[in-house]
Order: sequence, then C-alpha cells, then structure tokens
Amino acid sequence: MEVQSPPARPSWHLFLFSMWGRLWVRIVLGVLIVVSIVAVAIFAHFYSRYERIVDDRISRPIFNEPAQIFAAADRITTGDERTMQTIVAELRRAGYLSSSETGKSDVGSYSQRGPKLLIQPGPESYHPGQQATVQIKDGEIASVVGSDGKPLSSYDLEPQLVTGLFDAKNRSIRRLLTYNEIPPVVRNAIISIEDRRFFEHNGINYGRLIEGLLTPIFRHRRIQGGSTLTMQMARSFFLSNKRSARRKLAEMMIATILEHRFTKEQILEIYLNQVDLGQRGSFDIRGFGEGAVAYFGKDIKSLTLPEAALLAGMVNGPSYFSPDRHPERALKRRNVVLLSMHENHAIDHASMETADATPLKLAPMNRQAEEAPYYVDLVRDRLLTQYDESELDNGALRVYTSLDLQLQQAATEAVQEGIKQVDAAIVKQRTRRIRQGKGKNAAVTTQVASGPMPQVALIAIDPHTGEVLALVGGRDYSSSQLDHALAKRPIGSIFKPFVYAAAINTGLAGDPAKAITQTTMLDASFGTFDDNGRPWSPRNFDPTESNGEVTARAALQHSINTATVRLALMVGLDKVVDLAKAAGITDAKPTPSVAIGTYSATPLDMVSAYTVFANGGVRLPTTFIRSIRNKTDEEDSSGLEEKAGAKRTVLDPRVAYVLTDMLEAVLNGGTASSVRARFAAPAAGKTGTSHDAWFAGYTSNLLCIVWVGNDDYSNINIEGAKAAAPIWTNFMVRAQKLARYHDMQPFTPPSGVVAVKLDKASNLPADNSCPDDYQAYFVDGTVPAATCSHPEGPKRSFFDKMFGIGKHPQTVLPPITEPAPPAPTAVPASPDTLPTQLPAPPPQPKKKRGFWHRLFGGGNKNDTATSTDTTLTEPH
Repeated sequence: MEVQSPPARPSWHLFLFSMWGRLWVRIVLGVLIVVSIVAVAIFAHFYSRYERIVDDRISRPIFNEPAQIFAAADRITTGDERTMQTIVAELRRAGYLSSSETGKSDVGSYSQRGPKLLIQPGPESYHPGQQATVQIKDGEIASVVGSDGKPLSSYDLEPQLVTGLFDAKNRSIRRLLTYNEIPPVVRNAIISIEDRRFFEHNGINYGRLIEGLLTPIFRHRRIQGGSTLTMQMARSFFLSNKRSARRKLAEMMIATILEHRFTKEQILEIYLNQVDLGQRGSFDIRGFGEGAVAYFGKDIKSLTLPEAALLAGMVNGPSYFSPDRHPERALKRRNVVLLSMHENHAIDHASMETADATPLKLAPMNRQAEEAPYYVDLVRDRLLTQYDESELDNGALRVYTSLDLQLQQAATEAVQEGIKQVDAAIVKQRTRRIRQGKGKNAAVTTQVASGPMPQVALIAIDPHTGEVLALVGGRDYSSSQLDHALAKRPIGSIFKPFVYAAAINTGLAGDPAKAITQTTMLDASFGTFDDNGRPWSPRNFDPTESNGEVTARAALQHSINTATVRLALMVGLDKVVDLAKAAGITDAKPTPSVAIGTYSATPLDMVSAYTVFANGGVRLPTTFIRSIRNKTDEEDSSGLEEKAGAKRTVLDPRVAYVLTDMLEAVLNGGTASSVRARFAAPAAGKTGTSHDAWFAGYTSNLLCIVWVGNDDYSNINIEGAKAAAPIWTNFMVRAQKLARYHDMQPFTPPSGVVAVKLDKASNLPADNSCPDDYQAYFVDGTVPAATCSHPEGPKRSFFDKMFGIGKHPQTVLPPITEPAPPAPTAVPASPDTLPTQLPAPPPQPKKKRGFWHRLFGGGNKNDTATSTDTTLTEPH
C-alpha cells in the first residue's frame, strides 16, 4: 500500500512559525501583551474611580431644589374686564397646559369651549381639585361656576412663580424642568446643533470625534471638540473647562458610565437644566427654563421656533453669542441653528425661512417688574430667620407671598419714569454756563458738575393687613443690590403727623378747655429754642408763614416748622416720642428737633408707622409671606411670620381719623396739592424733606411710601413734593386702573367724631352769616362753642360772666422756654427742610385784666397772641 504524505501547511502558518522563531518578535509581542494588560488595568482603575464618583454624585439630587417664591393669586370676579386670551396666558405662565396638547402638567390644565373656559388645577396646584368654569362675554367675566355647579363670587387663579431663591454664592438662578415639560421645538433645536446622533450613539460619537481631531490638518482651524451632549454633561458636572487630552479621555469615560446610568431622555433633561445661558442683570442664567423667562419673558412651553433656536445657539458660547451685547452675532448663530434643524429634518424649508426672517425681540433686561428682586431678597432674609441656608437651597419649599405682580409692574414703571424726572432736575441744578475769553471772541460752554445720582425706594402695602404688595428698593437691581427700603434715613416732615396726633390726643382727657383741635392757634413766628442747653432755630420755607398765628390744621397742611416745634413743646416731647416709638419709629429722642423729623427710620419702618393713621389707630407690622408648603405639599407653619400679638393699638380711632382729615388737607391745598392735578381719588398724605425727599400717602385700600435720596447722604436739594410725590402719584394712578384697587372709597369716620363747617376767616364754626366755609373733623366734645357770628360763644347772663359759667373753653398749654436768640441770617428753605438759625420776635408783655374786664369780657381778644407764655385758645 502506498503511504500518503501529510498535507502541506498553509504559507501563513509557515510565516508565523518562522517569525516566532525570531527573538525580537517574541520580545515585541511580550511587550504588547504587558502594555495591554497595563492599559486594561489602568482603564479599569480609572473607570472604577469615575464610576464611584458618578455613582456618589447621582446618589444625591442632581440639582438643588431651592425654595420657590410665588406671587399672590390673581383673583377674578364677576364683572371684571378680562379676555379669554389674558386668562389663558396667565394660566400658561403658571405652568398649565391645554387639554388638547400632548404631554401633561401636574400644575393643571384648561380647555376652551366657545366663551367658556374650564380650569382644572392639578395635584401640584396651590388649590388642587378646585376647578371652575369661567364664562366671558363682551370683554367681561359674565359668570364663574364651581365644580359643584354653584356660582362663585370670585375665583383665584394659580399663583405665578416669581423665581427660585438664587444661589447666594454664585448668584445663579434656574427653573427645573422635567423631560415632558420641554417642548419638542427646544429638544430638536439643541440636538440639531449640538449632537444630531444623540439618540443613536452610546455617549461617544467616534466619527465626529475623529473629524474634530482632523480639522486643524485639513481646514487649518483649531481642534474641534466633537463632544456629544453626554460628554458635555460629563464635563459640566465632573470636570473643568481646561482643554487637554486627559480631560477628553475622562469625558469619554464618564460619558460611557452616564449612558449606563441614565436613559437618553434623562440625560437630555439634565443637560437642558444645567447648561449656561449667560448673564442678565446681576444673575447667571442656568437652564432653558430660566433662559426662556430671562430672555423672552415667557414660560418655556410658549417659546417660538426662532426663540428656541436662539437659546440653543447660545450654548456654544453664552457670552460670545449674547443677544444683549452682540445682537447681530446672536442672530447669525440663531440662523445657523435653524439651518441645522432643517438639515436634520426637524423643520421644513418654509418654517426655516419664516423663522430666519424673524427679527430679534427680547424681553427688557430690567427684571424688577417680573421678578421683584428686592422683594425676593427680603423674603429670603425673613426665611433665614426660620430656616437654615441648606433648607432654603434644597428643601423644595414653596413660599406663597403677598406680592401683587400687577401692582409691582405699576411700582416699577412709576419709579423708572419718576427717577428720570429727578435725574433731569439734578442735572439742571449742576449745569453751569461758563464764559471763556473776552469781547466778540468769548465763547460760552456748558459744564455739568459731577455728583451722585439719587436712589429710590417705593413700598406699597394693604393698610388693613400690613401685607407688602409691591416693593422697589433701588433704581436698578443689576447695578446695586442694596435695598433702600431697609436704609435708615432722616425722615423729615413725614414725622409731623405724629406730633399733631399727640396734640389731638389731648381731646380725650375730658377737659375741653385743654383740648387741642384742628383750629387751635399756633405761633408760627421765628424763634430760638433750647436744645439741651444749645440755641436752635428752625426756619420756614415761606417767610410770610412766619408772621403771627396759624391753626394747627394749616400748620400741618403747609408744613410750618416753627409752629410744629412749638406744638411739640406744648404737648410734651416725651409724649410725642412715646407715640412715635409705639408706632415703630424707635430712634426718636425727646429733643425739640424731633418735631420736624431729624431722627432716622427706614421706609419699611415708616410704611408700618403710617398704618396707625390709615388703619384706625392700629399699627400693623409689614408681612411678606402668607404660607409655606414643603416637599409633601403640607403646610409648613414653622416659617410663617408671626402675626399674633404683633399688631398694636397706638391711637384712639377718633384721633386717627382727625389726622386723616388733616392729611387730606395736605393734598387738597397744602404742600402736596400738585398730586391733585393727576389723582382725584380720596387720599391723605404728607411730604417730607431732610437731606432726602419723602412722600407718605394712603387711600382706603393702599398705603405707599416713596423715598428719594443719595447714598452718600449728600443733600438732594429737591423737596419731597417735587421728587417723591410725583412718583407716588404716578404709582397711584396706575394702581387705580387695576380692578383690585379701582374702588378707592372716601374715608369713613368712626363714632365719636363730628364734622363741622368752619368759617374761613375766623376758623370758628360757621353759621348762616358766614357762607365761605370749609369742613373739618373734631373729637366729639372738643368743638368750639363760639361761632363766626358770636366769637365769644353763647350769650351769657350777668352771673355767668361774673363766675365764668359757660365761658368759651380755652386751650391751656405749658410754657415754652425760649432763650434770647443770637443774630443769625435767614436762609430760604423748603416747607419741610431741617433747621438753621433765624431771629425770634421779642416777647410781648402780658396785659393784666381788671375786675370789670373779667366781669364784662373786655380786653381779652388779643391776649393770647401777644402773651409770652404759650397759652393758646380757640380763635375768636
């Protein structure tokens, strides 16, 4: 038998055997194996390390859940002027979705059926389950019906989210979104421009990565990143922005881990909440939810195609593509995003062209109206008295405040408009015309002296609850976060009503002879007073007001300093100060100058103090927070502002009303009469000027304080009537146009107060013989017994005159000590200005009246006016 030889081996086997026989080949293979083992070990080490880092990070909340600040609910009432569009827009801003839209909102939904709007609050609503059907006809709310079919007198819409409490360290703000809350137009925009294969790759797009590495070779550009959205997410959470090969490898490794830990939807949700969208005002904008509000003033669900494309384009360079600083560059980038969306089949050609032609339209950068930043800062400060910083940053608290967004808008606009007028007046003050050269060649130039521009504060509250409804703490929050509502400043003449209140209080003692009323005559002449051993001479704005006597009503109406100081001394400085401190003006001291407001208080202090007059004598503390809800939607009372026991009765309601009547006269013919040119509703108020300008005023449903002044305490040199009162007026005019504040009623007198017609010539109760009169209020029992036709009072018998029976009561007041004055010169002043020295009239000797004079009433007509003691009587 023939023996067969074994089959021949393939040539490549022979090659391998031949190569294996060579020593250098075995060495190289050994090195490669060792290197591979080391590489795998290193990879495993770093993978394990980054895996632990990632797992540790995602075991905690990805984002902090800061406390959210909500405004007061907008109440709709039958008869309100509303349209379907405005109510729907408000619901959408609050997070509601139409029932016809895809997706679901836990806040609530709405559906429109002809003229009817069905509102269905969701589980995360402020009032879950309390649905209502609103019918609108001819631009008015025709009816509101509850879920039980019964008509409702009113219905509260969903409170609007104002903002989340910002990161105090980094001053960044964001509004967290779930994936379902992100509209498709936003998702498509970011995927098209940043990572078209996002839903296809496993975290690394190798093709794009290689293309980025080859770009500098073939296109002579710098190395492109080639990062996917997952890699960008890895960088933003775990790595620095420093470019290096090591960082890129770490990005890839972390991206791979993230793809195993999260779904694509979760990764996109996290990315869109984290991304940096630049800065607006003083805040860093984080995430598309906040970006939509910051740049376009709307909820993300309402973004249009060009708006979504603009935000997506900013991701690559939020500063470089800032639409505020570089609008042309931002538009060009937006259009690149639109082209990418078209190439990615996310939009058609017609939509791209329409969006491409859309001009850039941004919301105003000043966010004081929409987000009330000074108000939010105060809420944060109050919350910090009850909660730790960590609880506010990550406790998911929902804080419902008394902030009225419509009124806040009115306040912001009034301040912005008014401060421009103040600026113009100050520039005019500082402008000088300077002549240079001589003769025909002389040139006249205009120079404006440098100096600070004034700041401003406005606070509006409900005078019957103390709730702060609107607050502006400065002219521009982005340039200064100092809240001037909390700045202590000399309060000037807005303090004077407390002097007159202390005086009117004397009418409650039951002794008409000692009661001070609106018609009590006060010496308005120049004088020098003892101020702790030093002579002190206040002055008046109008020199003609410094001659003779004026009624207390006129002294307050025209803010006459000298008369007010004398009144404070007569009543007793301690009594004035005690009343002021009870009202919350704690810095007041019993010195003569306290009468004209030389001591300091904050605008927030003063708005609370004025509730004494606006609220029937009861002082109310200012409050901001109505309720707080925690993560489980339970009412959290631990952070509520304490109201129990905080309000305090300071004045008898009769005295408070008399003061309101006197303060109405300030607007109707006194230092604030300019208000009446634009605002006709019943109102009371007082101007004030120190170094600063003030106006405090109120109606039946609003109390507002306005302050204007310089941060360096230099004199603003503009009276309160010209700087602060116009802002107050502008605000009140805007407020009255709102449904909630439209009905400003006349002030209602309490029992125990009587209205009296007074003769303008004698300031005595008028009768038919004195038709030229005005009306004033008195505490019952203090009305003068005399009349204009019978100045000596009712006709008295011989024995009445002999024994003083039925004599017209006189106001007997303690004397003032006035040292002999020096001889300073007079300087013009505003009606509310702080004091300088002026000469006082020499004292007049008091006449002695004999028996027959006392018996028949002769010789007493002018005694009081010329007496050196300060005994005052009702006018004769």
